[in-house]
Amino acid sequence: MKNTEIIELSDKELQEHLENERDYLTKLKLNHAISPLDNPLKIVESRRNVARFLTELNRRKRDNAGKKVSQPVQQDTLKEQ
Repeated sequence: MKNTEIIELSDKELQEHLENERDYLTKLKLNHAISPLDNPLKIVESRRNVARFLTELNRRKRDNAGKKVSQPVQQDTLKEQ
């Protein structure tokens, strides 16, 4: 999956894709341990997809946290004595 496609996904869809890709990677690894895969580069591709999904999720969390923190706190005006 391309990064442009990943960016367009909602948070929920991104989480679902991540779970599906992790399951797929686990199955590939198990199948490869039993008998060699025809194309072992599928494991590499799947691992990279997982990393892409995690990177996008972490980027979104960081952006959301930055928006909350960046708002300045207003202080009460000083009272004159």
